[in-house]
Amino acid sequence: MTAVLFTCAGQRVDIVSAFGRAGATTVATDLDPLAPAVWHADVRAETPRVDDPAYVDAVARIVGEHDVRLIVPLTDLDHLALLHAADRFDALVLLPPEEVVRRVGDKYLAHVFFEERGIPSPPSWLPEEVPADARYPLLVKVREGFGSRHIYRAHDRAELDFFLRYTTVDSFVQTCCRGEEFSIDVFCDLDGRCLNAIPRTMIQSKGGESIKGMTIADRDLIEFGAHVAETLGLVGPGTIQCFREDDGRHEVTDVNPRFGGAFPLPLAAGSRYPELALQLARGERPEPRLGEFRAGVVMTRFFSHLCLTSGEGGSLEPFAEELPEPIASEPGEA
Repeated sequence: MTAVLFTCAGQRVDIVSAFGRAGATTVATDLDPLAPAVWHADVRAETPRVDDPAYVDAVARIVGEHDVRLIVPLTDLDHLALLHAADRFDALVLLPPEEVVRRVGDKYLAHVFFEERGIPSPPSWLPEEVPADARYPLLVKVREGFGSRHIYRAHDRAELDFFLRYTTVDSFVQTCCRGEEFSIDVFCDLDGRCLNAIPRTMIQSKGGESIKGMTIADRDLIEFGAHVAETLGLVGPGTIQCFREDDGRHEVTDVNPRFGGAFPLPLAAGSRYPELALQLARGERPEPRLGEFRAGVVMTRFFSHLCLTSGEGGSLEPFAEELPEPIASEPGEA
């Protein structure tokens, strides 16, 4: 069985569990010992903060102790740290090259890259370059960030000036898209070939994360997602966000080089992305299967939980919950 290390596992129980069902031995780490995903892995381990010099040492130790063959980061926080230290791990780090990570990590630089290569992206400017005839509303967006944080909508020049003064982060300005929004979950091999691209609708999202959506067999979106992924040089998973405008043109707004928040939806549609990742870790070269998935699969997400209790030596361990005995008679009982 291939051992897979998930870094910054957080709440991504869905991803850790899916790799376990695909046959992997799962090892999960997080700064927080109560992170739910580490409790659903075969092995759990704590690490320092990703900006701590000891972080890479801790990851290297875990890789060696558990014979890890694949490292899958589940947030954007440690991408560069893992890439810089990749030669210290006897394992595949499932990330594209550093220049790709840096390019998509800065949303303004990503916009410039797309424009240079003829991939439509909403008109965007640095704060001091916004033209007088820009079409409002405009968005003030953080250049490097996630979770839809630090995004403000300006309806005129006065509001734009206000939000540019108000924001506390390095930002750029982008035209609001007016069309329908889609996300495309892609997976690429080590040569940057797109193995599959699964589009989904954005029925509802919260904090930048999809809550409800549906897979769709839209050939234009499938081909567009594959083209964007291969032009960028993605390796492993990626999520491409775009809008379809009234003229049928697709405009890219964001690309994240990791499994997206809606991971359960393409998984249920037959993506087999965990299996593809394990194949790459074993040195195999799977063939592209663009368009091979089930359309019309609908996802609606909800909160769940895990309860822990004290174990030996003050440790924590999961326990099976039972309904407590009633402390008073039910109404109508003697």
